[in-house]
Amino acid sequence: MVADDQAANRELLEELLTAQGCKVIAVPDGAAAVEQLTRTQVDLVLLDVMMPHLNGFEVCEKIKNNPDTYLIPVIMITALSDKQDRLEGIKVGADDFLTRPVDRTELLARVRSLLKLKQRTDELERAESVLFSLARSIEGKDPYTHGHCERLAEYSARLGEQLGLSEDQITALRRGGVVHDVGKIAVPDAILLKPGRLTPDEWTIIREHSVVGERICAPLKSFRFVLPIIRHHHEKLDGSGYPDGLRGDAIPVTARVLQIVDVYDALTTDRPYKKAFSVTDALQTMKEEVAKGWWDPHIFDQFERLVRIGAADFLSRGAAAGR
Repeated sequence: MVADDQAANRELLEELLTAQGCKVIAVPDGAAAVEQLTRTQVDLVLLDVMMPHLNGFEVCEKIKNNPDTYLIPVIMITALSDKQDRLEGIKVGADDFLTRPVDRTELLARVRSLLKLKQRTDELERAESVLFSLARSIEGKDPYTHGHCERLAEYSARLGEQLGLSEDQITALRRGGVVHDVGKIAVPDAILLKPGRLTPDEWTIIREHSVVGERICAPLKSFRFVLPIIRHHHEKLDGSGYPDGLRGDAIPVTARVLQIVDVYDALTTDRPYKKAFSVTDALQTMKEEVAKGWWDPHIFDQFERLVRIGAADFLSRGAAAGR
């Protein structure tokens, strides 16, 4: 998409890019650019800086702040050479800059480079989408687990924010909430959906799911912060958890966050072997487990505070994938 309030500039860019096989959408101002992005999937945006209604900086900021469009590369095109303007462009997330008069060779080189980057990003998104679909298909096998992934993704991210975790860690919690049990794809349905008590051999198979899940997701470099959540969300502070028997702070903080929410969601859910606990009973049970040395006391305190004030809809009911 090309956004420029000067018709001659739009026509020139459209001609150059169309000749290279690109499909070009041209719009006359910033507001039209934002509107167009709500209707059309775009791989690259070229923005004039000085436009009516919304200038290029404002449009770029809207693109980069929208989760539906923030991965679209943006090139700012300007006649301005002031350093401050480039700093402003960097601040709002611009991926590249071109100065007028635009050099044809430079334009095409930068467009090709960013389109190639967007293609790789799309491939990564498709791979992530497959993993998320796989995780939801596993959840869908059990009527008691409906909505579990989405709840864990949302609730653990809210708890991470409450704890002051980094943006990368919060993103990992959102992803981990969805895919933390993806390794259960390797668990036979006869075990996964068994209503009664599991045998020791069946428990051994169940406990492998965190390692299998880590192995499934490991090829995605963007999941490097998610992998510790997948592998370690069943560890316990006293070392009695699995798969590695980690103790205390050796358990990644993101795993400690997600496991608190996971346990709460399990307790407040109807299961084949029990009725859902009340909020009070669930918190009391977790408090007793904190005293046993299973869960992080500081994280639990922050979680309980959120539940008590009703933040993040923590009082919602739903199914869980098991403890």
